[in-house]
Amino acid sequence: MEVILSLVVGIFFAAAVYLMLSKKIIRILLGIVLLGNAVNMLLFTAGRLTPAIPPIIPGGIDVLPAGTANPLPQALILTAIVISFSFFCFLLVLTYRAYQDLGTDDTGEMRVAEPLEDPLPPSGY
Repeated sequence: MEVILSLVVGIFFAAAVYLMLSKKIIRILLGIVLLGNAVNMLLFTAGRLTPAIPPIIPGGIDVLPAGTANPLPQALILTAIVISFSFFCFLLVLTYRAYQDLGTDDTGEMRVAEPLEDPLPPSGY
């Protein structure tokens, strides 16, 4: 199961990089979301996939018994899901406002702060 999820994580990372290299801002936004999901799946896969006992310490023992699921990746993933969703919502509103003001979602056409007639900055010193 870890091998299959590792391949899926690799495909997610490749698709996220492909989308983030696009010129359209919506595709970049979807690439960021896909990258967040790939990282979550990577953490989940790294935390051992076992159909084991839930991570509950029984009475009279101080540590988890052998074969229990690791609770740390699960907690990290739940936190990362909440943070990535709020980041996605912020970027979605920012993208919508930029589209309203500029009338385009192409990043090449969004360069209104850079005049076309000015010379390029020096490439070295």
